[in-house]
Amino acid sequence: MNKNQVKRRAQETARHAVASVQAVRSAMKVARIFVAALALAATACAPSSHILTGTPRPAISPSEVKIYSTPPPQYQEIALLDAHSSSAFGPGGQKAIDKVIERLKVQAAQLGANGIILGDVADRQTGSIGTGAGSDSYGRNSAVGIGVGGSLGIYKKTGKGTAIYVPPG
Repeated sequence: MNKNQVKRRAQETARHAVASVQAVRSAMKVARIFVAALALAATACAPSSHILTGTPRPAISPSEVKIYSTPPPQYQEIALLDAHSSSAFGPGGQKAIDKVIERLKVQAAQLGANGIILGDVADRQTGSIGTGAGSDSYGRNSAVGIGVGGSLGIYKKTGKGTAIYVPPG
């Protein structure tokens, strides 16, 4: 093999390597768009729900709803509540818990409940996003391969509670 042949092969290998890198970059752009769309879809889901177990009362302000860790001596059950706060790629923290409790209070207030017996508050992984891209290029005497991959979790801080009415007294 003479000097010119070696030079041409080196240039060909370099062109293949550049094409491989460009293919990986293009795949990563598509992956970023996919991740953004999936994160948007995950946060668009309804953040709260309830099941009536008693009679609703006239709505009150969420600021009037009191949180109980144990049931008070006298109360009337109105509904079972469920709320969540989505955190795209981590379990969240105190802010996520505060958001869940605020959503539970809003639900309870809409049902006329002046109290919530707080149930379970937990982190729940609801899915994950993974992607990978690879490319290779080869010639007679050389080969180049490039690969990239990754995965991220989608978490929800969930909270359950029982909406109650505590008579004054």
